[in-house]
Amino acid sequence: MAEIELTILMPCLNEAETLAVCIRKARGFLDRTGISGEVVIADNGSTDGSQQIAEAEGARVVPVALRGYGAALGAGIEAAHGRFVIMGDADDSYDFANLDAFVAALRAGNQLVMGNRFTGGIAPGAMPWHHKYIGNPVLSFIGRLFFGSKASDFHCGLRGFDRAAILGLNLRTSGMEFASEMLVKATLSGLRVAEVPTTLKKDGRSRPPHLRSFRDGWRHLRFLLLFSPRWLFLYPGLVLLAVGLFLGALLIRGPLNLTPTVVLDLHTFLVGAMCILLGMQGISFAVIGRRFASHYGFIPRSRTFDGLLEALTLERVLLFAALLVLIGVVALGWGFTQWAERGFGPLPLSSTMRAMILAVTMIVAGLQLAMSAFMGSMIDIPLAERRVSEVPREDWMVRRAEDRQ
Repeated sequence: MAEIELTILMPCLNEAETLAVCIRKARGFLDRTGISGEVVIADNGSTDGSQQIAEAEGARVVPVALRGYGAALGAGIEAAHGRFVIMGDADDSYDFANLDAFVAALRAGNQLVMGNRFTGGIAPGAMPWHHKYIGNPVLSFIGRLFFGSKASDFHCGLRGFDRAAILGLNLRTSGMEFASEMLVKATLSGLRVAEVPTTLKKDGRSRPPHLRSFRDGWRHLRFLLLFSPRWLFLYPGLVLLAVGLFLGALLIRGPLNLTPTVVLDLHTFLVGAMCILLGMQGISFAVIGRRFASHYGFIPRSRTFDGLLEALTLERVLLFAALLVLIGVVALGWGFTQWAERGFGPLPLSSTMRAMILAVTMIVAGLQLAMSAFMGSMIDIPLAERRVSEVPREDWMVRRAEDRQ
């Protein structure tokens, strides 16, 4: 059997109206270019005879029981025989007859080649206005900002890739966010990513598309946020912590008169304290989330982050947390002595409240940090067991013997 260079893959769920013309265009492209290839239909449980249509047109049908765009594509990629795969929707909106630019880019060594509909041309009525001017540009901008991707059309459904390289990314999502996961993981893993112009025309179906704008848009956004603990937790946490410390430093000695009528005092000092607590919580969540996600392969490992985690042992974090609590207790004790000296009567609001806000903030921050440290260590128990289970038994026994020595 001759080696297959290219698999043209189409996910399918009740696409009887357009499937045949898509397969004919794909097979026509292979015949025209002389590329050794195949057309694979990843069928997601069609009930309109799509499977029979695909087989009649000479395509190979891969049945996929688990519903979802990502599930269908994942199974199709697994079943593909080609070195390269070009995937696209079976609704006749993409031009499978003209895939030359994708093949050329793949042969040039790129491991993921994204189509760009904005440079290639979007026919009137092919893309809803809120997708064209809001959804796609906003999500593409977030993807570039969060992950450093160079792609301008983050969600183009027509794309080609090196099958082995994409399988190595261990893609997991089963819904529409599969497209985002592929590009994000390819970027973070250092794969060579390129972009070529492609066209988009109005699909040939008489029924509404499977895509649901707000539901699937939210799934893409949710994925981008969950895949980046830095932007979801760390950066907001650092900003809040900086704001809180700045306000605290300004107001720790007393009120600040900005103008004769604008005075920052205890209420602003209290806001600063809340910012500090929220900021520390955000940073803690970022560390815990990144640790968990990287160990399970959801986010690529980072030597810098792993080194930081090695330094942030439970004991060191608890020691710092205890220091914060101690400072808070000392401040609380000072406040109590001031109250006792006045016979437990009224206290001067400005000076005493500052000490009490500082005391409570330090105590809560310390306790919060300690609980986060214990939570991180609890999460690390199954991760550590997993790491041990992945070491061959002989190597594990050798390491145990060396440790005893």
